[in-house]
Amino acid sequence: MAATACSYHSALLPSSPNFRHHHRHPPVKTRVSTSNKGLTRTKYQKGTIKCAREFSDFVGGDLLKPDLGKWLSDVEEHKAIAIYPPHEGGYEGRYLNRLRYQGYRFLDLSARGLGDPETTLTKIHPVCPAHIGKQPIARWYFPPEVDYRLSLLPPDAKGLVVWILEAKVLSKAELQFLALLPTLRPKVRVIAECGNWRKFVWTPLKDIAGLTANEAL
Repeated sequence: MAATACSYHSALLPSSPNFRHHHRHPPVKTRVSTSNKGLTRTKYQKGTIKCAREFSDFVGGDLLKPDLGKWLSDVEEHKAIAIYPPHEGGYEGRYLNRLRYQGYRFLDLSARGLGDPETTLTKIHPVCPAHIGKQPIARWYFPPEVDYRLSLLPPDAKGLVVWILEAKVLSKAELQFLALLPTLRPKVRVIAECGNWRKFVWTPLKDIAGLTANEAL
């Protein structure tokens, strides 16, 4: 398998198992005295560091998904999942599409500006529209987001997936409610993006929220 490598000429790079060191010379100190105050200056000789690329860099990481079966089984078993996609994004779409192929419909929400999740998702809640300061402040009432979407599901739909973006800003109590939501609404599954990692990983949301096994049932 052919591999390419990129070279960096720097003496200050973090040590990592993904980096292979070649022709790295120990730093050489040279002392140079100034004419005024007798200060010294230290020089370091720079080495060359090469980082090799892996097989997934050639074919695309989104094409290698041996864990999709585990993903589907964990979603059905735990019903509320905390995910950690890579920073560059794009990988979570493969897992979303796999749930779509199973017959799920989706409700995408952002945790920023969501308000109280319990009120917004399961109760009639007020919303104040934006204004420019010249008209009176109005208050509109909206139906529960989850219950409204459940009422619109077609007969062949398997359920509703509530996909929460930027869930890392939610409090522990709010995450606990999201972990308990599938218990209150059996046809609902919750996917919360609770952070980022180098590759797409997930864990039961109850573990992040601090719920015990008995509380999550």
